[in-house]
Amino acid sequence: MRPFTLAGCLLGLAAGAPAQEPAAAPSTMTRVSGSAGKELALSIQELNRLREQIAAEKQPLAQELTSLEEKLTQLRRDHEKVTRLVDEGNLEVSKIKGEIKLWQDELNYVGNLLDEYARTFESKVNVSELQYCGQALETAKQATENTTLAMSERFTRQTAFVDLTVKRLFDAIGGMRFPGVGVDPQGAVANGQFALIGPVAVFQGEGGGATGLVVPQSGSTRPLIRALDDGPLQAGIASLVGGGDGLMPLDPSRGGALKELVQKTNLLHIFEKGGPIMWPLLFASILALGTVLERLLFLTREKFKRDPKALDRFFKAVATGDHQGAANAGRTSKFFVVRALGYAVAHKELSLESGLLYAQALEMKRFRRGIPVLDTVITLAPLLGLLGTVTGMMASFSIIGGELSAPGAITGGIAEALIATAFGLGIAITAVIPFNFLNARMEEARHEMESAAAQLELMIRASAAGVAASAPAPDPAARYKHFETVSR
Repeated sequence: MRPFTLAGCLLGLAAGAPAQEPAAAPSTMTRVSGSAGKELALSIQELNRLREQIAAEKQPLAQELTSLEEKLTQLRRDHEKVTRLVDEGNLEVSKIKGEIKLWQDELNYVGNLLDEYARTFESKVNVSELQYCGQALETAKQATENTTLAMSERFTRQTAFVDLTVKRLFDAIGGMRFPGVGVDPQGAVANGQFALIGPVAVFQGEGGGATGLVVPQSGSTRPLIRALDDGPLQAGIASLVGGGDGLMPLDPSRGGALKELVQKTNLLHIFEKGGPIMWPLLFASILALGTVLERLLFLTREKFKRDPKALDRFFKAVATGDHQGAANAGRTSKFFVVRALGYAVAHKELSLESGLLYAQALEMKRFRRGIPVLDTVITLAPLLGLLGTVTGMMASFSIIGGELSAPGAITGGIAEALIATAFGLGIAITAVIPFNFLNARMEEARHEMESAAAQLELMIRASAAGVAASAPAPDPAARYKHFETVSR
């Protein structure tokens, strides 16, 4: 700032110089010039000092800037390296996640196979074996349902069950024996020994108790023990279970023949299981069958007794006024229509209409016979079946209330209820068909008699009015056939 100040002073002095005296100008200029030179020198010195200071401070800053630039370059390299490592890590993480998911899917698949194996194992083995491996089976089945278990614990339980079944497979080669509990047909629980030979399982109770073939019971893990007929087979079962050595017949039906032997099912067996209500149902079915057979025989006889020629002769006699001949034709004919019309003509002096109604009622009574019996059976049979259902369920509930260890007796009461209901409905359904058939035949007979009676009334009224004498006599049989065709 000093050079600029000095220059301003010099300009100011130069501007004011003419106003001063000429003698004083040289000395003033000299002083001002010297002062300005000094100021200029001082300014130059200060400028040089500042330059030196700037030069001295510039080099460290340049060095520091260079160092910072190098550090920035190194940091950029490190950033690129870290970024590359992060990208590689992300790829590795994605790969590991994919492998984990693949392993998880494989573990889930294996777990589902083990779970399905545990759940289907029960249906593929004899019911008696559930007492041998039932606890391990339940543990394996519950492992999947228990969400609090770790996957390792779940696999441990499932593989333990698989190991047990593999051991059971080797034990079953050639037959195996194991202790257990069975139920005899009376519902008594018996401790004893099971013997498994292929698909067949047999049992012998302690002390020579319940001995026989093992039969599964629905809803129960305790099998039913069915004793066979006394003989070599029963003795062989006792020897086989007791000592592990005995005679068993070859059974190529995989146990089906033995089951059929102890579970014979025929109509008599079903009837016995139906309970006491089956006797009224049997009586109702016999009554319905006898009625149907008698009615069919009656309709067959009436069909062969039909005589259209006798009806034609009857109407011709009425048309010619030979009422006595018509009455005689009715008495000698076996055709129910001619017989009823002949009775009405024979009593026409009293009342033709009343004679027709009386004769029609007598003939229709023959056709109606047995139909009320079928109607009663159709109504009564389902009610008897329902009564059998109630008594059977009462027996089952009474057993449930008293003895919980008798599933055979409980199912027997339910079987009694269902069998009685089925027989009652079957009798009613079977009787409905002939019942409707007989009603239809009865209605046809009634309509046939009503048509013939109406024709007879028309002919007698026409004869009484003198129409028959003045007009050509019509063909009564043809007219009757016309009425019959129209009515049908």
